[in-house]
Amino acid sequence: MLLNAEITVYMVRSSAKGGLVKKELRTSLRTQMAALSPTVIQERSRAAAARLFEQPEYQQAEILMIYLSNWHEADTTPIVLQAWKDRKRVLAPQVGWETHRMIPVEISNLDTDISETQHGFREPSRGAPLPVGLIDLVIVPGLGFDAHGNRLGRGRGFYDRFLSGDGFRGVSCAFALEIQFVDSIPAKEHDVRMNMLVTDQQVRRFG
Repeated sequence: MLLNAEITVYMVRSSAKGGLVKKELRTSLRTQMAALSPTVIQERSRAAAARLFEQPEYQQAEILMIYLSNWHEADTTPIVLQAWKDRKRVLAPQVGWETHRMIPVEISNLDTDISETQHGFREPSRGAPLPVGLIDLVIVPGLGFDAHGNRLGRGRGFYDRFLSGDGFRGVSCAFALEIQFVDSIPAKEHDVRMNMLVTDQQVRRFG
């Protein structure tokens, strides 16, 4: 397993050879997350969520789109539950695998409104789609994030297409554990940078 310092060294060496191989960085970050117990992930996720609730981007948002986490991701359940308590509308992405697009669908119950797809992701099984332009804040998943707001996703580009679409005018907020933060992630022109990153240890905002 590569620790953050080892990942940084690896990135420098890879850059000298002509660029970091994203596939290998993804593998390293997945390994780090897999090494954490579910209890640790939940504890750190709750700490990150508590930091998020203190931010004006969350407090001022009326409509949020939130990814529905799996066991190996920062847990967004506390965010969903608190958003409902705060009388905010909560949307979750419904993935169109043929169109390579995400549809924001409103949810009101994590038990009855959610199902697991054949690809192993949780998404809305019912609910009404809402226009992208109404979304104030998007909570974005990822395998890794860097000091420039670059994001390392799973390589399918769903969030890049969604956040760069003509209709979206809200704030993109990456949500992760601090161990997912690295010094640098190689980015291409079509990769969308985050507006902010919230972890269990820090809140970072990007220009």
